[in-house]
Amino acid sequence: QVQLVESGGGLVHPGGSLRLSCAASGIRFSMYTMGWYRQAPGKERELVAIISRGESTIYADSVKGRFTISRDNAKNTVYLQMNSLKLEDTAVYYCGAGWGQDFYWGQGTQVTVSS
Repeated sequence: QVQLVESGGGLVHPGGSLRLSCAASGIRFSMYTMGWYRQAPGKERELVAIISRGESTIYADSVKGRFTISRDNAKNTVYLQMNSLKLEDTAVYYCGAGWGQDFYWGQGTQVTVSS
């Protein structure tokens, strides 16, 4: 059974930082491209960042220079370090894992940026 379990969300002030984690089980983690996505109220889910199995990374323009995605294959975990958070970063953040035609979602973790 595949499980992606996100953690690390919460309430933070503008300018603050959070580190999200996504622990995967039931997949050959090192083979998967891992990603973070987010969905704000009333908006569609969007890509935040992805990291390939070769550790190449892609970021949404809105988070470049502020967010960093990384992975630890020994721990089957992908991280999203979020710095200089803005009000508009408020969303449910989802972890995704993809390889070939397989794709799995986590259940999401809420990030709220508020003064």
